[in-house]
Amino acid sequence: MDDMESGNLGPYQDRPRTFPNMRSKPYSPRKMVFRLLMGINSRVVILILLFVLGVLFYIGARASPIIVFVFSVCIASFLLSIYLTKWVLTKDEGPPEMVQISDAIRDGAEGFFRTQYGTISKMAVVLSLVILSIYLFRSTSPQQESAGVGRTASAYITAAAFILGAVCSGVAGYVGMWVSVRANVRVSSAARRSAREALQIAVRAGGFSALVVVGMAVIGVTILYATFYVFLGVGTPGSMKVTDLPLLLVGYGFGASFVALFAQLGGGIYTKAADVGADLVGKVEQGIPEDDPRNPAVVADLVGDNVGDCAARGADLFESIAAEIISAMILGGSMAQRCKIEDPSGFILFPLVVHSFDLIISSIGIFSIKGTRDSSSKSLVEDPMAILQKGYSITILLAVLTFGGSTRWLLYTEQAPSAWFNFALCGLVGIITAYLFVWITTYYTDYKYEPVRTLALSSSTGHGTNIIAGISLGLESTALPVLVISVSIVSSYWLGHTSGLVDEHGIPTGGLFGTAVATMGMLSTAAYVLTMDMFGPIADNAGGIVEMSQQPETVREITDILDAVGNTTKATTKGFAIGSAALASFLLFSAYMDEVAAFAQQSFKQVDIAIPEVFIGGLLGSMLIFLFSAWACAAVGRTAQEVVNEVRRQFIERPGIMDYREKPDYSRCVAIVASASLREMIKPGALAIISPMAVGVVFRILGSYTRQPLLGAKVVASMLMFATVSGILMALFLNTAGGAWDNAKKYIETGAYGGKGSDCHKAAVTGDTVGDPFKDTAGPSLHVLIKMLATITLVMAPIFL
Repeated sequence: MDDMESGNLGPYQDRPRTFPNMRSKPYSPRKMVFRLLMGINSRVVILILLFVLGVLFYIGARASPIIVFVFSVCIASFLLSIYLTKWVLTKDEGPPEMVQISDAIRDGAEGFFRTQYGTISKMAVVLSLVILSIYLFRSTSPQQESAGVGRTASAYITAAAFILGAVCSGVAGYVGMWVSVRANVRVSSAARRSAREALQIAVRAGGFSALVVVGMAVIGVTILYATFYVFLGVGTPGSMKVTDLPLLLVGYGFGASFVALFAQLGGGIYTKAADVGADLVGKVEQGIPEDDPRNPAVVADLVGDNVGDCAARGADLFESIAAEIISAMILGGSMAQRCKIEDPSGFILFPLVVHSFDLIISSIGIFSIKGTRDSSSKSLVEDPMAILQKGYSITILLAVLTFGGSTRWLLYTEQAPSAWFNFALCGLVGIITAYLFVWITTYYTDYKYEPVRTLALSSSTGHGTNIIAGISLGLESTALPVLVISVSIVSSYWLGHTSGLVDEHGIPTGGLFGTAVATMGMLSTAAYVLTMDMFGPIADNAGGIVEMSQQPETVREITDILDAVGNTTKATTKGFAIGSAALASFLLFSAYMDEVAAFAQQSFKQVDIAIPEVFIGGLLGSMLIFLFSAWACAAVGRTAQEVVNEVRRQFIERPGIMDYREKPDYSRCVAIVASASLREMIKPGALAIISPMAVGVVFRILGSYTRQPLLGAKVVASMLMFATVSGILMALFLNTAGGAWDNAKKYIETGAYGGKGSDCHKAAVTGDTVGDPFKDTAGPSLHVLIKMLATITLVMAPIFL
């Protein structure tokens, strides 16, 4: 035990390596569902699909021609994603030793996914029953009463929307994981031939996942909207108005956020605990390479890339898009009602059209990245980041054109003929904001630029100076994004305010919708950004497979370059996600205030923090962010300690591991990390869900005694505002600092300041270890937390009154 605690395991002896067999039996589907589906006749499946499509198009046609357009684009994107899947899967998997490693990673990832999502699904069912119970006994708004939507109908609609959002979010996460565990080995194999081919495979695999995730977010909201429109008889005399319909969709956003939060927490704890444990013993104590097959934790680390970066990020972006679409639809309907626009459907359905065009233009951006014409060229002619940026530039240019066309098509009204142009400018503001976020994050996390190189230099004077430099870089990196968000909100609000749309009293009403349009503009390239994000873990896995299968150093050099670029693209996506979360939360906060006003039947436009109880709500919101981050990071630390002790134990009890005479027990580390991550994700997740409801109910009771009927709603609004602001800053700090530490290590591994194995490198590994839970657990979880707080308050608003 003394040797295990001190890490005194003896010197590392490099010997000829023979890779041990990873698996005792070939991979085969185990689920009865899979076997059942495999046994169904293909003609029956086609007939069922055609029937479902026919029903969807029939319902869509009865709701609006715009719905038919959205359905058509989503289905086309799904077909294109199938083509991308077939294209990727036709690529060879390389030699048997690569396939063995890939199969082990696939087994671990799919096994953990089934267990994790089984746990999440049970919690989702319980929460849906809670929502159903609350809605059955809550009051209804005057709008719902006039439309004949009583408590029972409202309760079942919200619960069903919650379940659908949770299911779609889970499928989005599974899609991200499914493709990554099959593409990683193909990228590794391609790297033996051509760096550009490896890049293209990784991008197209990520593109498949991105198209499915965005398409599912759009089609899920569209199906709900069209179904409610038809079955509630919207627009007919005595029924619900179309402008009130989007409020019925908030359960969908809550379900998506709920699943995404636990997926991000569980996956983040898994991947970083395994990574930290593998690095501390393998790279720091023993000096063996990253992803060395002798390290018992290395398979768990590679599995973690898939469940943490791919599955969780897919669920994260899914709920970002869903929350933004629903909030924009609510604000569009509210503005159209106040302005008495004759046909408000364009303002309500505009977000769905924008993301339909996102699928089209992002597909063009994905296919713009081609393989090299010279198959004999192994090196990259261009920097991989430059290649990806070219595709992004094409996507942005097309986004500007399609966004302008969409505003003219759907937002033109005779009441304000020039309003559509103002809203087009709002979209341009959002697109520019997205580009600036990507550029700022790249500047602070890519080792081609000064901040990361300065951080790498600080490692030459020790571990402490590396930590200080990384923390200061992360703190500094919050400034520019906040300025960009501030300018974006103010300019888009002003453009919407001056659009010419006024209510019956002549008061301008387009300000908030202008901000909503800017948010749509920011997310109008979401599919391509998610493609770049998925590229990262696939490239990381490919590098691990190359190292574990002992390929030539030239192949590892190619995957190292792709991995470093992947670190940057993952960081840029996190910056993109937190920027969109800030704007979407602002919209959801406005929707929350509108809903409170509707139920209370009185104006609710301001929150006065000079009231002691309201100020306390703000403090509680800020405290929630810090406590949540602390619990998330502590969960990684505790789980990593278990991994470190297990790896040390195996090195001591199995000395033959170091000279390849004994095989490490990979499954033991996988089991430790899986069980610990599932256990550790519960506490911070429960904190996020219970806190706003508990605060709202407690202060509602207090308000009833002090004759302040809106006190509970006001305190929750203050909590939401302060949590959003604190969460944005904390997430920016955690994401950027972690990404910078990781790439500072990568920069040193290129040979700078002594290269691999040097004291400088060990200091950089320490910084990377500290940054791991920052950038892949706490930081990404805060993106989801911010939006989930907004959606949960929107769903539960009636119980605060």
